[in-house]
Amino acid sequence: MLNKNFAVGVDLGGTSIKAGLVDKKGKIIKKVSVDSLADGGVETVIRQIKHAINEVMNGKSGKILGIGIGAPGSVKLKKGTVENPPNLPGWGKVHLGTILNKEFGCDVFVENDANAAAIGELIYGAGRNFKNFVMITLGTGVGGGIIIDRKIYRGEAGYAGELGHVTIDSMGRQCNCGAIGCIEAYIGNNYLIERVKKQLQEGSDSLLLNYINNDLNLITSKLICDAAIEGDDFSKSVVVDTGTKLGYSLASVVNVLDITTIIIGGGVAGFGKLLFDSAKSALKERVIASSRNSIRILPAKLKNNAGIKGASALVFYSSLKK
Repeated sequence: MLNKNFAVGVDLGGTSIKAGLVDKKGKIIKKVSVDSLADGGVETVIRQIKHAINEVMNGKSGKILGIGIGAPGSVKLKKGTVENPPNLPGWGKVHLGTILNKEFGCDVFVENDANAAAIGELIYGAGRNFKNFVMITLGTGVGGGIIIDRKIYRGEAGYAGELGHVTIDSMGRQCNCGAIGCIEAYIGNNYLIERVKKQLQEGSDSLLLNYINNDLNLITSKLICDAAIEGDDFSKSVVVDTGTKLGYSLASVVNVLDITTIIIGGGVAGFGKLLFDSAKSALKERVIASSRNSIRILPAKLKNNAGIKGASALVFYSSLKK
């Protein structure tokens, strides 16, 4: 007998896998996080996903209604197929939904991770009062989800919302996707840390060096945020630059879609007010004049739980599966 009150939501990332047992109101009953072990390849990551799901289901009587997965890369909904996720080495085309259906014997719904986060904010978070908004997630990569008339917009082939791959510099850095000048190649967490390390190696003075005792391998986005809050000029410049580049990329999105509400989530969004103010200023500078006064940038309410809750919502709300 199915327990219609509970689902498992899984947020699959390039660094970690977060899974939660969630009720229909969006309350997380139990949550775990495990390393993705992405360098181990497809089978290793799938083993970690199964482990995380088993951990949150442990001791729960009856079967859950289903499992929702938010996965990076392009997703074909019908078979739950994940294609070419940029931060999972060795993945080409993986029928993740089919694999997990056979393992757990329940319905499995796979969605792009940023789309899942957008759905989470739509149902449970900062997007509850809006018909239309764009969600952007700043983490290992940069993802996006587009909500139009309270439904996720997927485009013709299901690939819409890849906001991390908006080009901001045609002669710029190479992205993991293979293209040149994508915004992800500038503000994705791994790229960001790499750039900060290089600047410090070249002699930039920063409070960060005290935090890490001159060991550049210890730099994290949180430490950059902490140093910026302490007034460190270098760290503040990193945050402002990140927000400015983000704003420039979002301007293209706003100009194309005529959607002026932006919700920002993910770990790098922890840079806070300085990031948001910089992004809004750059965005207003670049959008068409008629949109400037209606620009609204909001922090995601669900924070690191957006992916889990959005994935579980795929199970509960049938209209979101279409």
